[in-house]
Amino acid sequence: MYFLGLDLGQKRDYSAVVVVARVREMVMSDALYGDCCLAVDATGVGAPVVDMLRAARLGCAMTAVTITGGEKGSGSMWSGNASVPKRDLMTELLVLLEKGMLTIGATRESGQLVRELKDVKASMNGRGQVRMGADGNGEHDDLAIALALACWRARRKGTCGEMGKRLL
Repeated sequence: MYFLGLDLGQKRDYSAVVVVARVREMVMSDALYGDCCLAVDATGVGAPVVDMLRAARLGCAMTAVTITGGEKGSGSMWSGNASVPKRDLMTELLVLLEKGMLTIGATRESGQLVRELKDVKASMNGRGQVRMGADGNGEHDDLAIALALACWRARRKGTCGEMGKRLL
């Protein structure tokens, strides 16, 4: 079973069409087809892209995740739609890394992922809510969010990395 996370970009990030083509190529591969779960960011511009991904019949279970600034999540991966506070996604990811339950392999993007993870900060907004992420610090956290989404989905199935499972 493979778990994938997809953070959809806005403004200066890659276009949704390119991302959709790459996601389709990945999940339709012999290694993943019928044996993967995709958690995709449905926040903001993500909603129409989620519709396109669902129409593409990717051959893997997909959960559209609306990332919120709230205190409590709703929905479930089983319904195909969920709302999850960004704080929860990022905290869960950082705990997995701290406990050694998730390691970052040597890939072309691993250096950027490590930089993004180092830029993740917790801050308090004017309403007393904790906000977590690199945005607002002048940095991107796209890879970190994609990994957090994949881990969020995998943790609802089992531990990240358990029994040789891979995160993409």
